[in-house]
Amino acid sequence: MILYADTSSLVKLYVEEAGSDAVRELVRKADMVASCRVALPEMVSALTRRHHNRQIETPVYELLIQAVRNDWRRLVALEFDEQLAADLVQRHALRGYDAVHLASAVQLSNNDQVNMVFSSYDQQLMQAANDEGLVTTVNTLETK
Repeated sequence: MILYADTSSLVKLYVEEAGSDAVRELVRKADMVASCRVALPEMVSALTRRHHNRQIETPVYELLIQAVRNDWRRLVALEFDEQLAADLVQRHALRGYDAVHLASAVQLSNNDQVNMVFSSYDQQLMQAANDEGLVTTVNTLETK
């Protein structure tokens, strides 16, 4: 199974919060983890904001950033179709990068030989993924 994880799921691998254990279990079960290329700067941004807000001390922040960059090499980083992303914004009233993630996942799922599960902790994005016919995880925590 390929796990498509958006940034709200991926960040839970590095910051202990509600849902972290569930994401770790999904990653453990997956044959492969994929995300859109925008997830790397989004994760660095999420960690940097927490560091600047003094939620993460500098030594921990530096270790987390290094771990994210190292782990990124093991993920399948996907491109996206900007026209599809724009269509998804209009269809589901999504934020821009949420539509980018969904467009990447939709493109991946269009391959009939791919067994993909979509994971996000944004309820609107999860609803849109369901509406687009993607198989989704059962994430009930809204974090955005």
